[in-house]
Amino acid sequence: MICAISGEVPEEPVLSKKSGLLFERRLIERYIADYGKCPVTKEELTMDDILPVKTNKVVKPRPLQAASIPGLLGMFQNEWDALMLSNFALEQQLHTARQELSHALYQHDAACRVIARLKKERDEARILLAQAERQIPSSIASAANANNIVSNGKRAAEEELGPDGKRIRPGINPAMIAELTECNAMLSGQRKKRQISPTLAPIDALERYTQISSHPLHKTNKPGIVSVDIHPSKDIIATGGIDTNAVVFDRSAGQIICTLTGHSKKVTSVKFVPRDELFISGSGDKTVRVWQGTEDGNYNCRHILKDHSAEVQAVTVHATHKYFVTAALDNTWCFYDLATGSCLSQVGEASGEEGYTSAAFHPDGLILGTGTSEALVRIWDVKSQSNVAKFDGHVGAVTALSFSENGYFLATAALDGVKLWDLRKLRNFRSFTPYDSDTPTNSVEFDYSGNYLAIAGSDARVYQVASVKMEWNQIKTLADLSGTGKVTCVKFGADAKYMAVGSMDRNLRIFGLPGDGPEEPRSPDH
Repeated sequence: MICAISGEVPEEPVLSKKSGLLFERRLIERYIADYGKCPVTKEELTMDDILPVKTNKVVKPRPLQAASIPGLLGMFQNEWDALMLSNFALEQQLHTARQELSHALYQHDAACRVIARLKKERDEARILLAQAERQIPSSIASAANANNIVSNGKRAAEEELGPDGKRIRPGINPAMIAELTECNAMLSGQRKKRQISPTLAPIDALERYTQISSHPLHKTNKPGIVSVDIHPSKDIIATGGIDTNAVVFDRSAGQIICTLTGHSKKVTSVKFVPRDELFISGSGDKTVRVWQGTEDGNYNCRHILKDHSAEVQAVTVHATHKYFVTAALDNTWCFYDLATGSCLSQVGEASGEEGYTSAAFHPDGLILGTGTSEALVRIWDVKSQSNVAKFDGHVGAVTALSFSENGYFLATAALDGVKLWDLRKLRNFRSFTPYDSDTPTNSVEFDYSGNYLAIAGSDARVYQVASVKMEWNQIKTLADLSGTGKVTCVKFGADAKYMAVGSMDRNLRIFGLPGDGPEEPRSPDH
């Protein structure tokens, strides 16, 4: 009798009650422990179903093949052949498994590629759709919007909404991030080698600055200039007024180039974009407008952006001149593609408790600074849109902030004055309190060289920029000549050769050396 498992004569034979098969005791015990069933019939089997078989202990005779050397060689050859056949079968199984795995991986990779292509096509379609919607004439858009009214009085959603009810944004894709990173590396390298311009206005010149011209740009019945910007390569100044208009002004000619109308509330922020002669305006009417310059000097509205749900407080343009950010009192900031006017990312939670009151890009473009109505300054990583630092200590809303071109100074303004921050150590190293506790500081601005700092409140003051440890000396105080007691905005011209100052009257004032300015025009009232 032989074992049903090993095929050899068992040394300690046992018998199954259920199947009557003979087994080697040690083999069947191990099999039952592992599987709990008969190895031949596959029936349930326990050790209680096994009976020992009593046999006489006899010496097993030597097999006939082992009685001679040729017989032994034949046994070894048979065992070798069996081993080779078993090995070949295993190799065949391994090859088949590898082929199946390779095929599965190929299918997975192909599926991932299809999904990525479909996502890309979806994002491109969304951008094209948004661009097409913004290019529809306002009259047609108004008629279309009239049909999109839902029961709660709000306009029906024009973009796809996520599970949380928010608009789905395409996001800043890897190609854009690579572009931003490349721009950052280039500008950082140039900054280390940059020399101060030999034509920069010296300190003694700023000490002698006085008003050289005053230009009535805005309406008499709604006076007040709340924002100003200067074209980086042309002698052109833009102002945003409470009268809902933005005005583009030629300083050298002393004439208004064009008045941009369309906003329904005050224009809170204006920015020139030298690339493609674009101009951006943000307003209290919750919208942002992108204007395209024409050959005759006028500007046509190219995009009307309505992604914010509260007053837009600030617009800042990225160093590539391809992207810009808007910040609003709805506690969100939006990152836009300038060419298409599409909002790529909207960061923050819509809230009525806190809102953004100011924003500015770092000169290298990978950092964004925002000021809030709750006296907090936030520093953001543009690539990940994550908040990487917070500066507190101000009192009242942060009305303005400005990064120095040296790359590591940040100036912020609020009700309690101006604070200077060292971005290398993330700490406040100096504070100015130029006005009384009831007079907020409305504007703060470094000049392009990083040598001068201007502050605006009840007047305008200019400081000489020094190091962290050295004193920043006040160079000049420019009195408010509007009679309103409130200077709202200030901007340095090229090489700090002049300063453009806005107040709560309708006049743009130019301060510089006597004799440097053009003759004051006799513009009629608006």
